[in-house]
Amino acid sequence: MATVPFENRYAKILEKNPREIVLLRGNGCKWRRCRFCDYHTDFSLDEKANYELNKKVLQQVNGEFKILEVINSGSFCDLDEETIALILEICKEKQIEVVYFECHWLHRELIGDFKKRFAEAGVTVKLKIGVETFDSLFRESYLDKGMGNANHEEIAQYFDQVCLLQGLPGQSKVSMLKDIETGLQYFERVCVNIIVPNTKPILPDPQVIKIFKEEIFPLYKADERVDILLNNTDFGVGI
Repeated sequence: MATVPFENRYAKILEKNPREIVLLRGNGCKWRRCRFCDYHTDFSLDEKANYELNKKVLQQVNGEFKILEVINSGSFCDLDEETIALILEICKEKQIEVVYFECHWLHRELIGDFKKRFAEAGVTVKLKIGVETFDSLFRESYLDKGMGNANHEEIAQYFDQVCLLQGLPGQSKVSMLKDIETGLQYFERVCVNIIVPNTKPILPDPQVIKIFKEEIFPLYKADERVDILLNNTDFGVGI
């Protein structure tokens, strides 16, 4: 994955929890060891350049749904301070009530103060984490996710939503269903991402994806709490 072009950084999600979404650029994911993810290549250490790009993207936000999702191929704390301040300013100006951010498990202790900062301005922050699976042995030994043995109850103490990664070698109908149901039990929303090939070593398993599409997708395609991305650009951002 290369740096995402400007025109692929803003979109509107019209189904299931309608919202605006922006893909901003930060100084990079601090983990960068996941064996399935190369999104972290969309970064720059030039904070001024990041802010100028992010400002142009954020100028497209109009607040029509009162909900904004902010992603940046990393965690909210990878964004520069000027960008964070601008997001908060736009939320107040456009009367946005809820903002979704993403965060790696490494930065969980920063979440409380971050939520408080926005809450003082009347904006609710919801945090999403890419947990990929609740099977910690599979998650850490195969995916190298960097979450240790954290289980669903521990994760739910910090995060409001989870992203799951499915279509992986070694997954089954039972394991995929178990992850989705655990997510729905302990979190407000679940986003299921079907793995797509990239520069990393873990490749999609066509048979597992076939099982997902035929036996799991029909169960959740109408569920308002479950977003399903069969392609990584289904939200309208990225490349």
